[in-house]
Amino acid sequence: MSVGEAVETEPRRRRPGRVISFALTVTAVLLLLFGVPWFFLFFSGNDWPGPVRVAGTVVFAVALVTFPILMIQGHGRHHRDGPSVIADTTLGVLWVLFVWSLLGQVLTLILWAAGVDGPARYRIATVVIAAISLVLLVWGYAEARRVPRVRRVDVVLPRLGAGLDGLRLVLLTDTHYGPIERSRWSRRVIEVVNTLDADVVAHTGDIADGEVAQRLAQAAPLADARASMARVYVTGNHEYFSGAQRWVEHMAELGWEALHNRHVVVSRGGDSLVVAGVDDRTAAGSGVPGHHADHEAALAGADPSLPVLLLAHQPAQIAGAVTHGVDLQISGHTHGGQMWPFHYLVRLDQPVLQGLSRHSERTQLYTSRGTGFWGPPFRIFAPSEITLLTLRSR
Repeated sequence: MSVGEAVETEPRRRRPGRVISFALTVTAVLLLLFGVPWFFLFFSGNDWPGPVRVAGTVVFAVALVTFPILMIQGHGRHHRDGPSVIADTTLGVLWVLFVWSLLGQVLTLILWAAGVDGPARYRIATVVIAAISLVLLVWGYAEARRVPRVRRVDVVLPRLGAGLDGLRLVLLTDTHYGPIERSRWSRRVIEVVNTLDADVVAHTGDIADGEVAQRLAQAAPLADARASMARVYVTGNHEYFSGAQRWVEHMAELGWEALHNRHVVVSRGGDSLVVAGVDDRTAAGSGVPGHHADHEAALAGADPSLPVLLLAHQPAQIAGAVTHGVDLQISGHTHGGQMWPFHYLVRLDQPVLQGLSRHSERTQLYTSRGTGFWGPPFRIFAPSEITLLTLRSR
């Protein structure tokens, strides 16, 4: 066997093991996600009548079987909107039920300590947890679908020239135009943006879940965003699931500067600011030709004496910003956790969840909680935002 043949066949030997491992992991997660609330709601000592237990079991069993099928149909290659909406909503409901079913065990212990006998204490705990879950889901849905509040933050950049003091930067990110039609919401977001008298409007990626052709109507209002100096955009990880290069080209058609590892310079009052952008950190592994995060290319030819504002989708890209002397990186991606307590898992992958943070003597990072939502149409204890960053000189 030649070396070439060995290289060709080795991945095939490993692939079945990887597939089996992935399948087992997904199965275990689904069994926990469905099983914990099913047991707590119907079998944890609450002694519901038989028909109630049977009905509950049937509902959870049907959902468990159909959920992975709907997820594949909705988030697979074809981005089918109907299955996606059902699967995403189911995921959100299950997450809330899973979390609060676990917390319900604590309530059960409190009731036991208070002398409440079973099955009464289990029934009380079940009803309370079900009510809390319902309230959170209704409120979380309203929070996800509302036009975001404006979050105003001042950022001091010591190297910023006095002529640019007070520069107003409006940040949009993670709009995630998707299977739930939100063209009206998108128009209202841009209406808010246009009340903020922006010098620069930036979008740091995850524009949509789906191809350009599928999300044309929802993305169209971006063309009306007003900025006196520049409208700039970089890719997020979700663009690499749905035609990243087509989104780059479409944003250019809408009049936005796609900062595909490049920069522009904005000036006022005799002072200038480099506004640069890099591709998402997943771009290199996406297979899209020419896409990868490249800070050196993004800053090539820039005057090193000028302050640098960098657009990078993920806070985890801050290391590259520090290395290249960036003054301020703006990012999204985290959604602020989107659905409590998922933010604990986000922090395993990202250095920051939200807000302004410092990462070196020069480099600061602002992380937005996001303008829209991904997947489950809920935001729980993680409100969306349209961010107005006012840049201040020393």
